[in-house]
Amino acid sequence: MPQPLPASIAILGGGTAGWMAACLMARAWPAARITVVESPEIGIVGVGEGSTPQLKALFETLGIAEAEWMSAADATYKTGIAFHGWADDTPSYFHPFAGQVDLHTQGAFFASAHARRLGADVPAHPDRFFLNARLATAGRAPISTENFPFRIGYGYHFDAHKVGDVLRRHALTRGVIHLPRRVTDVGVGADGNVARLSLDDGDAVTAELFVDASGFRSVIAQGALGVPFRSFAGNLFADRAVVMPTPRGPQLAVQTRATALSAGWAWDIPLTSRTGNGYVYASRYLSADAAETELRTHLGLLDADVAARHLTMKVGRVAESWHANCLAIGLAQGFVEPLEATALHIVQATVEGFIAAFGRGERAAFNAAIARRYEGIRDYIVAHYRLNRRGGDFWRAVATNDDLSDDLRAIMSAWFTGRDVAEVIAARDLGGFYAPMSWEVLLAGYGTFPETKRLRAAAPVADLAAVDRFLDGCLLNFPDHAAALARRMP
Repeated sequence: MPQPLPASIAILGGGTAGWMAACLMARAWPAARITVVESPEIGIVGVGEGSTPQLKALFETLGIAEAEWMSAADATYKTGIAFHGWADDTPSYFHPFAGQVDLHTQGAFFASAHARRLGADVPAHPDRFFLNARLATAGRAPISTENFPFRIGYGYHFDAHKVGDVLRRHALTRGVIHLPRRVTDVGVGADGNVARLSLDDGDAVTAELFVDASGFRSVIAQGALGVPFRSFAGNLFADRAVVMPTPRGPQLAVQTRATALSAGWAWDIPLTSRTGNGYVYASRYLSADAAETELRTHLGLLDADVAARHLTMKVGRVAESWHANCLAIGLAQGFVEPLEATALHIVQATVEGFIAAFGRGERAAFNAAIARRYEGIRDYIVAHYRLNRRGGDFWRAVATNDDLSDDLRAIMSAWFTGRDVAEVIAARDLGGFYAPMSWEVLLAGYGTFPETKRLRAAAPVADLAAVDRFLDGCLLNFPDHAAALARRMP
């Protein structure tokens, strides 16, 4: 049922998640007193440092110019993710962010992939059919000339600490109060609601609504309120990461690179100031020391004096993101490994969804929607592992893992039996998480077709020369990535 808007909000934890919530809530509820309590001793975890295209919409909503925040956060453009080595017989494929241009070529891709699934020997590798893949190969920024009529979908790479600083500065201009204090206790009333945050200087913060952005500790939601945690360990085996930076390379890539290693995968994220690197792996198959050695070898830093940082990941989600008078966000709410850079997207979707649901009192529907979003993202990432064709104990284990959701089973069944994947996605209402294009790019990119020796000779079902002419013509409208950044940044 409808309820009054909150007059006071206390957010425990800053970082990107906490300050994003402060900005969005200050915009939606300008009369509310919003306080962010942030320990000066606790930094941002910062795994991933990449985004989906939804982050562009966030900054547009807040009225923060792209050139302003990108230059402050060492940011670069991102047209998608290049996957290397996930299938021994298919060296790589590119997962593009969708844009308007794709409406002119994805039909040719769907038709080609469907024909190959049915045994026709026709070209169906996704990279040939999408503009963003060509932008990545050519090192072009997804910022077109003014006469180009199509919108391009793109995300960003960035320094997470600095994005948090951008959001903090913006929140302060909207009247948000910043308390650099440490919380010593969370007071819960007899009614089950959070009553106060006790601070290390003896003061306390009271509010009508509390937001838990305290990271994996989940101080309010899981700690004080006892909200259960639903682990995804049975679906996703990776539970550790080792990270280290390297200097910026000579070419400023416009893509994230995800390279399969012995017990997980390594990321390569280009910033204007450096390159972010990390290795997500399963600790039951690889020790921390061995993981660091493998990452150093992968980066050519085996004997280099570059410090590594080791992280433990708690993969899963809370049973309820909105419990009592507390909203859990960020790592306090849940975490799915950063393979598709969805962490900030989930924060944004959670806060925006909560703002919409709060006034209507739609707690149950909101919690169900957020839980389903987590599980939709989980299923897409599980598919990356389940469909791999690599050797090694880890990769064989994830390829034979049958702890799969009914949704994922239905999509895989449709693909391998030659049925319409888009129909299954529509029937199960899954398109809000990953569209048919994304699923088919993943499945085709892995080369999950009949063996080549079983394919029959066939003429292409799409005019590939026309696709090439169209996309190559489009490519002429986009500048070099580094040059575009230099022109657009103040």
